[in-house]
Amino acid sequence: MEVPSDIAALIATYNQINHYGRANGMTLHVDQPGSIRYTMRVRDEHLSSPNTCHGGVLAGLMDAALGAAALSLAFTAAELVSTVEFKMNYFHPVYLHDELEAHGSIEHAGRTLIVSTTTIRCPSRDNLVVARGLGTFNRYPATKRDFRDLLFPGAV
Repeated sequence: MEVPSDIAALIATYNQINHYGRANGMTLHVDQPGSIRYTMRVRDEHLSSPNTCHGGVLAGLMDAALGAAALSLAFTAAELVSTVEFKMNYFHPVYLHDELEAHGSIEHAGRTLIVSTTTIRCPSRDNLVVARGLGTFNRYPATKRDFRDLLFPGAV
């Protein structure tokens, strides 16, 4: 399924205003609304000890991927999302220069909540699964936020 052009445009705008993702070298790919991939490479500034990535970096990637899956679906209804909660399991350490790929998808989309899951793999280490997570997101009309005009010009 191809991403609708209006959703692709919203994702492009989101990428422009997402300073966190850019600062951490994260790149968002939307396969279809509700199914995303975030990629990043572990850099020196992500380390907490020699050669080992800080767990908070993986938590940030996890929250971003869980949220982007929810957001890409919410965009189809001119909505935004905010994190209610997420949990994750760490399975393996991540090292300097590891390539990471986080695949996020929707498990449940209700009227007010979206639940998504993400698996973070390390393609540079035989696609090793390094973490998994589950997140819950509140969905709400884009008209309730200050940046609605950036994402939905003319929304009332």
